[in-house]
Amino acid sequence: MVFSKAGRKSSWTLAVWRKRRQKPKASEVLTVHLRQRGLPHWTSYFVKYSSVRNDQFAKSHFNWPVDGQNYHILRTGCFPYIKYHCTRRPHQDLSTEDKLYTFLKAVNLGLPCLAYGIGAWFLVTTTEDVKMPQGTVKVYFWYKEDHDAMY
Repeated sequence: MVFSKAGRKSSWTLAVWRKRRQKPKASEVLTVHLRQRGLPHWTSYFVKYSSVRNDQFAKSHFNWPVDGQNYHILRTGCFPYIKYHCTRRPHQDLSTEDKLYTFLKAVNLGLPCLAYGIGAWFLVTTTEDVKMPQGTVKVYFWYKEDHDAMY
């Protein structure tokens, strides 16, 4: 942090801190998106790193409860996006898969994830707005999803 005389924070530092604080958490966007969709059987979307606070860092495969429903979430960072694939399924122990996927991403130095993100940049065709208390967050899709689709 940058301090001015007498230990006060500079106005630039405060502005950056306020802007960062105003971004919603990626987990909040995930929950609100699923609710906005009416708790679908599945969905798959991208959200820009610059639009959210990445509070699910190093989570790759995990359970996510929303309003009495459980979702299996496959998540990966693919700069400039975070990719979520969500499937409504019963709760399971996903810790082994989570560790395996995280290990594979680390061993590959994240290069396949970066390639995925660059590819997504060119293939994204549809967007949706997720209404958050901090403002609207845009989520991106490769194609328009059928909201009632089972698969």
